[in-house]
Amino acid sequence: MLTTSNRGAIQPFLAMDVMSAANRLEAAGQDVVHMEVGQPGAPAPQIVRDAAARALQDGRIGYTDALGIRSLRERIAAYYSSHHGLEVNPDRIAVTTGSSAGFNLAFLALFEVGDRVILPTPGYPAYRNILGALGLGVVEVETKEEDRWCLTPEAIRAEHARNPIKGVLIASPANPSGTIMEADALKAVIETCEELGIWFISDEIYHGLEYDMKAECALHYSPNVVIINSFSKYYCMTGWRIGWMVLPDAALRSVECLGQSLYISAPMLSQVAAIAAFDATDELDIIKAGYARNRDLLMAELPKIGLGNFMPMDGAFYVYCDIGNLTNDSMDFAKRSLEEAKVAITPGADFDVDRGHRYVRLSFAGTYCAMEEAVRRLGGWLA
Repeated sequence: MLTTSNRGAIQPFLAMDVMSAANRLEAAGQDVVHMEVGQPGAPAPQIVRDAAARALQDGRIGYTDALGIRSLRERIAAYYSSHHGLEVNPDRIAVTTGSSAGFNLAFLALFEVGDRVILPTPGYPAYRNILGALGLGVVEVETKEEDRWCLTPEAIRAEHARNPIKGVLIASPANPSGTIMEADALKAVIETCEELGIWFISDEIYHGLEYDMKAECALHYSPNVVIINSFSKYYCMTGWRIGWMVLPDAALRSVECLGQSLYISAPMLSQVAAIAAFDATDELDIIKAGYARNRDLLMAELPKIGLGNFMPMDGAFYVYCDIGNLTNDSMDFAKRSLEEAKVAITPGADFDVDRGHRYVRLSFAGTYCAMEEAVRRLGGWLA
């Protein structure tokens, strides 16, 4: 009998399942407000699309170096200089097929089968799914309100003393909460990892989408961290599947060799277009201002309809709401929200196995009109 691998027996990505269900309703003629997936409502900037069109007209789109075309790596290095005051050698930058490939490459390059990696909860579900599929140990550590829902050095030390930890992965701004780690807190966690010989991976894909406070780059505190970033969120290029890593010298060759065999290279067309994205900040900041307006609307209106208990919305484009006053079954709540209110939201079970039953995530990456309509529908449904 033919059997499949247990490595593929991972939990579904519930946000994508909700999107599929919402799409089926739309195909049947229903009008759905989408708040389930973290995808910008705006297309890629015009300058990006123009660059891609020129590249197509110019002719051959082929393989590139596994680490990416040199001009893009240099432009990414320039970004660190202009935005963060950091000098990064372009040789340390690897262009990837979205941040998802970056996580695959980082986990394969840094860890052995069975190594344990800390993930703070709530957190992005693909982290634990990829780690599990690769045979790595997932150590989920609950964050607390008194720590601004961020991982602490004390929690890392406690887990490491219990059973050695080989890696820590943190996102700031975080998904699903949007919470940003304060600079001193981030520095303390990185210093703890360095002291204990633990790899620190910083997911910075929501950098640029900050509102009341700035998200610091982990490279400020150590050259040994691994940075993963993407053109998907701030740059509105989700479907282009293009991202990057900043790597310590010790990991660079491993990532290059793995990339050669797993992906050959990131799509050349997307790489060429991504260079132009750095010159689109005027257009992108207008889009970001729209997110800020959506955020202000939800912060003001959600409490009026019983959804006022949410984590700090410092960045990204998410609201992570505690619905414990309404239900302890976020899966059923999200299902009914879609079926009865025609508003697609993601159950917290996607982000936190133990506490997610009382949370839901709402994305405010759509239009202001869509946010108004979502509040109107949810308010009527919950009344």
